[in-house]
Amino acid sequence: MAAEFEDGSPAEKLFNQGYSYTYDDVIFLPHYIDFPTDAVNLSTKLSRNIPLSIPCVSSPMDTVTESYMAAAMAAVGGIGIIHSNATPSEQADMIRSVKSRRVPILSSPVFKTPDSRIVNEFEGDDVPFVFVTQSGNEKSKLLGYVAKSDWLGLKDTEIKLGEIMRTDANVSVPCHYDLGQINGKLKEEGRDFVVLEKEGGEVVDVVTKEEVERVKGYPKLGKGTVGSDGRWMVGAAIGTRGSDKERLEHLVKAGVDVIVLDSSQGNSIYQIEMIKYVKQTYPELDVIGGNVVTMSQAQNLIKAGVDGLRVGMGSGSICTTQEVCAVGRGQATAVYKVSSIATQSGIPVIADGGISFSGHIVKALVLGASTVMMGSFLAGSTEAPGAYELNEKGLQVKKYRGMGSLEAMTKGSDQRYLGDTAKLKIAQGVVGAVADKGSVLKHVPYTMQAVKQGFQDLGASSLRSAHDLLRSKTLRLEVRTAAAQVEGGVHGLASHEKKAF
Repeated sequence: MAAEFEDGSPAEKLFNQGYSYTYDDVIFLPHYIDFPTDAVNLSTKLSRNIPLSIPCVSSPMDTVTESYMAAAMAAVGGIGIIHSNATPSEQADMIRSVKSRRVPILSSPVFKTPDSRIVNEFEGDDVPFVFVTQSGNEKSKLLGYVAKSDWLGLKDTEIKLGEIMRTDANVSVPCHYDLGQINGKLKEEGRDFVVLEKEGGEVVDVVTKEEVERVKGYPKLGKGTVGSDGRWMVGAAIGTRGSDKERLEHLVKAGVDVIVLDSSQGNSIYQIEMIKYVKQTYPELDVIGGNVVTMSQAQNLIKAGVDGLRVGMGSGSICTTQEVCAVGRGQATAVYKVSSIATQSGIPVIADGGISFSGHIVKALVLGASTVMMGSFLAGSTEAPGAYELNEKGLQVKKYRGMGSLEAMTKGSDQRYLGDTAKLKIAQGVVGAVADKGSVLKHVPYTMQAVKQGFQDLGASSLRSAHDLLRSKTLRLEVRTAAAQVEGGVHGLASHEKKAF
């Protein structure tokens, strides 16, 4: 009789010992490979009715997701959730901006009226053109444009723009043009830019030849995350106060595809009532509840009618909830526990927080999550809000702050922590900076390739396969000691350069 042997522990045993494990605390043991890396399918669901090509979601933070990030995430097959630290009309405008374009390019063109005079717009190197519209902003018909080269040749720089602007009807293309169509137009007419317009002539954006060439240098984009109307899908965060019902109305009119109820502790009467309101008022709109970290929390929101659950409390790099409030849970344990109950009702789980590299994504997904929500992992990218700065070491960085930081709370995010009515504001987050990561259009595809390699090592060709292998106890895990974690990373070198791709 062959001797019995056992490697590692099944997840059910490991996560029922009373310990709160982070992603770094656990490691999967490899399984059997019988397929190539490219055969791994990472398609998944964000919520009950929102399919995604890749399991990536950008976090609703004001230093992570606005129009540019959401457009880029949709372009690579994920989705962005627009933050609510803005007025309802501003947040709705961001939704419209994403829905009205088919290229992941967002510029900041200068608009003026015909009676305007150029004083200093062309003094820097960043403004090659000034565009002339009826109202002096993008929300009106384009009348013409003035190139920097035109202005530099003028003797009278106080002349009105309407007198010197170029009027060229062929400079505009429909806003639904994709990258290939725009590139064809630029080549065909030898232009340096085109203006994206809606049917009524309203300007959506300006796309330059330089930006098109930049995007073409990244991994090839597919169809992206599009809805039945052929437009990119985008989500938005709201709170649980009465005023958020009005915000929700603005977002629905703007075309939002999914709503995320943004709360650090989602198991509250406020959220349960808001879930019921959203489902009764807009039954076709998916609503994601959270954040939760326990099975009982999850069960309450599932009973209320959520279409997805967001898991995580205090695991983000800028979050101090566990320190300040002494509540939360290790993210690996939280994802496994909540997923165990959510799967029984067919509710997808979003693992929110604690993602520092591709291995963390693999762990989150295999432990039961359908998607991962990322903040710091995407902050600092080209598409993240804010301008780059040089830090004291000469590195290019962008600001990244927790929505529980005092700085963010002054703009309204204190509602997320149920502190908007409190006289004393207590921070549950910090303000920091993250290094330049380049474009999401490159960063995310390369990361997904690394995730596919992780799935291959585990013998899982899809998320469903991974979940089945975990539940059947085929996949095994072990807890890593502190020394094992050191050994599992770069060590023993006098110096090194670490590049992911």
